[in-house]
Amino acid sequence: MCNFPPAFAGGNKDTPEAPVIQPLEPATSLNTGGLADEIRSLTETGILSSMLHAVELIRSRDLSATDFGRLMSGVNTVLIRRVYPDSLARLPAVDMPQTSNYTRILREAERGVYTRPPPDSNDFLELVLPFLAVNNHSDNNLWPIILWDLERAQQLQSASVLPPYFSGIILEYSGRYDEAVLAFNKAYSISNEFYPAQIGIARVDRLKGNPAAAAAILSNLAVVYPDSGEIRRELALCYYANHDWPRALPAIEEILRAEPRDGEFLLMRAHILIDQGHYSQANTSLDNYASINSNNRDYLYMRAQVQFDGSRNRDSALNYLRSILRTSPNDTQAMIFAVTLLMDSQREGDHAEGRELLERLRQAAGSLTEVMTLSLRDAVRRESWQEAQRYLNSVLAVRRTAEDLTDGYYIERGLGNNSRALTYARELYDRDNSNNDYTVIYISALIDNNQRTEASRLIESRLNSITNTQLKSRFFYLRSRLQTNSDDALGDLRSSLFEDPRNLDAIIAMFEIYHNRREERRAVYYLRQALAIAPDHPQLRRYEIEYASLLGRN
Repeated sequence: MCNFPPAFAGGNKDTPEAPVIQPLEPATSLNTGGLADEIRSLTETGILSSMLHAVELIRSRDLSATDFGRLMSGVNTVLIRRVYPDSLARLPAVDMPQTSNYTRILREAERGVYTRPPPDSNDFLELVLPFLAVNNHSDNNLWPIILWDLERAQQLQSASVLPPYFSGIILEYSGRYDEAVLAFNKAYSISNEFYPAQIGIARVDRLKGNPAAAAAILSNLAVVYPDSGEIRRELALCYYANHDWPRALPAIEEILRAEPRDGEFLLMRAHILIDQGHYSQANTSLDNYASINSNNRDYLYMRAQVQFDGSRNRDSALNYLRSILRTSPNDTQAMIFAVTLLMDSQREGDHAEGRELLERLRQAAGSLTEVMTLSLRDAVRRESWQEAQRYLNSVLAVRRTAEDLTDGYYIERGLGNNSRALTYARELYDRDNSNNDYTVIYISALIDNNQRTEASRLIESRLNSITNTQLKSRFFYLRSRLQTNSDDALGDLRSSLFEDPRNLDAIIAMFEIYHNRREERRAVYYLRQALAIAPDHPQLRRYEIEYASLLGRN
């Protein structure tokens, strides 16, 4: 017998309602005798073939019109639909006598009300049927009561799979996964025909974080029960939990062909398609989900992903993220995404909102690497180099990505530590010397460290081999830094701007040459261009103040 404790604490702490328990009057037998006992015994096993045999006995022995026949037909039909939802058996309509305790139990179960049997009840079905009121949103205060009633049922009918199976579900809801597996295994040991117990074991494996083991169980079951939608559904959930997209996506789409408005699977499909970069197809699933619950947090987050990653529509993405944060102001994932978008914006108002959110993130989840990374990028953007260095050291303690090395280069360069900046730049270049971004940083670091020969060799090699105008612009700018007089430097800068008129580094360099030459009219011309591209650039803001009168900013 299942050895479950009579008291239980735990489970869903968010359910505010008190336990809903309806007392039950002692049962009276509607029939006695050998055939009635046989039908009842077959029903109580909970095994599909036995329950269908009970239904057939009621039909073949002309009991369908009797109160007993109607009652037991109804009980079997309800139990089969709940325990074996994929059964293709033709079941009689439920037409139970209204005066029966079983009818009352099932009527209350439809309303989510657990009908507590009398303390001295010896009626197995009185103890088992009330479980049908339970789902994973039920008040967890009911669970110890239900477990105790199911234990009593097991004592009455040790050959039934129902008490251990229902107990396993309660234990699963409560998060007591190891005990749930024991209960499901007990049910399966009673009858190896009872495949719902195997599904339960697989489901618990998935919930415990072992979807591969769950999928192995379910794959074997699918061979024996190929028409089971429940098995297919659980298998799709396992593939999804295991990030096995090649298997998960077709499995999910098969479920959606049968149930096109299944919200859980619509969101799963959208998530996979977004992860694969198929934003238009993901949008179709999200459009279908919108009529189900347009306020769902995951729906809003994925809408933001599609808008930004798929359409580069920052403002629309931010609107979806703000919708999440209005109802869940401490949603860390939404805050991280929102800060990333706001800090990359060209609008000062967005930067202010981003910094405010970032400060909240630091307070709520400052130790997260993603939050430290955002803080690092914000400090780099503001050229607050010492602050940035502190965040960089924290980030490098847990990872060392190309972006982190790039930040390290700019931070050390900003602090005037050119040799350390070259160390980061060389590590980047050694990782992938075909990457032009890394090469530009490496050449820049070589120039800063007066390694001009190697820098010149790399520049000429790239200028002779590339055709991309923006890249050529960057290398012409780097070559201007090697020139020993300003006229030669101006020649390379003009070439740079011919290839890319919005190359900010080249525009600033042109401004600085004319600024140093005291050619104010030309200096202002390039300063205006630079400010139009990067109005919040810290260095340019200082020049903007100096040239305020010539810029007409007084």
